[in-house]
Amino acid sequence: MRIIRLFTVCMLMVLAGCASQQQRHVQTNDGPIIAADTSRTIDLTHPPRDMWDRIRRGYSIPNLNSDLVDYWTDYYASRPQSLLVMSQRASKYLFHIVDEIEARGLPTELALLPFVESAYNPDAYSRAHASGLWQFIPSTGKYYNLEQNWWMDQRRDPIASTDAALTYLSYLYEFQGDWYLALASYNWGEGSVKRAIARNESQNLPGDYQSLTMPEETRNYLPKLQALKNIITDPKRYGITLPPISNEPYFTSVPRNGDIDMTVAAQLAEMSVDELRMLNPAHNRPVIPATNTTLLLPTEKVETFKRNLAAYTGKLSNWKVYQPQRGESFASIAKNHGISVAELRSLNGLNAKQTVASSQLLLPIDAADARITMTAQGAPVTAQATLAAQAQQPRAAASRAVARNYRVRKGDTLFAIARKYNTSVSELKKLNKLRNNNIQPGSQLRVPS
Repeated sequence: MRIIRLFTVCMLMVLAGCASQQQRHVQTNDGPIIAADTSRTIDLTHPPRDMWDRIRRGYSIPNLNSDLVDYWTDYYASRPQSLLVMSQRASKYLFHIVDEIEARGLPTELALLPFVESAYNPDAYSRAHASGLWQFIPSTGKYYNLEQNWWMDQRRDPIASTDAALTYLSYLYEFQGDWYLALASYNWGEGSVKRAIARNESQNLPGDYQSLTMPEETRNYLPKLQALKNIITDPKRYGITLPPISNEPYFTSVPRNGDIDMTVAAQLAEMSVDELRMLNPAHNRPVIPATNTTLLLPTEKVETFKRNLAAYTGKLSNWKVYQPQRGESFASIAKNHGISVAELRSLNGLNAKQTVASSQLLLPIDAADARITMTAQGAPVTAQATLAAQAQQPRAAASRAVARNYRVRKGDTLFAIARKYNTSVSELKKLNKLRNNNIQPGSQLRVPS
C-alpha cells in the first residue's frame, strides 16, 4: 500500500511540475554559476495556451546568471513598448520558427534569438552587411544556399533563412559541444571561438564560455538572450504584458505560376502592401517573378486571394525585364519608356555613378500604371477596388481646373486617395506641391473635383 501511495505521489509530481525549469549549475573556474530563477510549473496535461507557453515548454539551454544578465533584464523590462513592437513583429513568424525548432529537437530558446539579432525585423541590415531575421552575412548565407541576386535576397526570406539558421546552429552545437559556445560562435564565428579556447588552454585556463576573452558584442550576446528568456518565462514578475500570439500558423504558402506585382497581390488579398512585404521581404523588386513560385499570405487571407484572383482579368504585372543594348544610355532608355532617369535608377537600385551595363533592368510596361505601383503604400483595399483596378487607371490632367479640398484621415495614403479620386499619386503631388509621399492626418489636400 505504501508503494502504491508513493507511486501516486510521484505521478502527480510528474504531471504538475516535471516541465518546470529547474535551476541549472554551470561549473567554472570560479565556482558554479547558479541560474536565474526562471522556473515555473507547466501543466503538460493541456495543450499550449499560446506561442509563449509553447516556447516555455521546450527550454533546454541551461540558464545563465551574471551581472550582465541582470543589466539586460532590467534594460528590456524598462522598455515595454519596444518589447511590444518586437513581439508584434514576431507574431508573424513564431509559429513557423518554433515548428521547425521542435521538428529538429532543438531548444525553443532559439526562437528568441531573432529578438537579439534583428528585433524580429526581416529588413534589418547591419554595418557588417548582415541581413534578415537571423542576420546572415553574405558569405555564410551563400554557404547555406540562401540566394542573393538581382531579384531577391533569401537572407530576408522567413522560411529559407530559418531553415539555414537552424541548420547552422545545429552544426555549431555539434562542433562546440555546448550551447553557450555554439551561440557565441553564431555571433563571433566558430573559428574565433575555437581560437579563444585554444589560447586559454595554452595558458592552462578553462575553455568554457565564461572564461573566454571575447569582443564586447559577443560578451553581451548570451546575457541578452537570457534576459529575454527571463522576461518571457515570467512576464508578470517584470511588469510586462506580452501580446497574445495564437498557436496557429500565421501564414500559408500559395503557389502561383506567373509574374505578379506586390501591389496587385496585396489588392487581391485585400491587405496592405506593407503587411504583404513583411511576409515576402526577400524580393528586391516591385514584381515577384514567375521563377519564385510561391507567395506567403496570412492564412486568413488565402481564400480571399484565390477568389479575387479567379475573378480578376486585368494585368497581374506592370513590369518587364529589359536587356540594355550596346550604345544605350540611361537617358535614352528612360525616355523610350516614359519615365525619368531618377525613377529608372531608383527602381533598379542604381546610384548616380553607375553606368549602363549588360545587366538586366526592370522597366514599366505602362509608365503611369507603374508609377502608381512604385508609390503605393500601406492602406488595405477592398475586393471591389481590386476588381475595379482591372480597368486602366484614369489619368488626371495636370491642367484640370476644378479641384476640391480633402481632409486627410488616419490611415490615408496618397495611393488610396489617388484611387478614390481617379487620379495618380504624381498628379496629387503636383497639385499639392509635395516633395514626398508623407501626409499627416488632419491636413488639407487639393484633389480633382
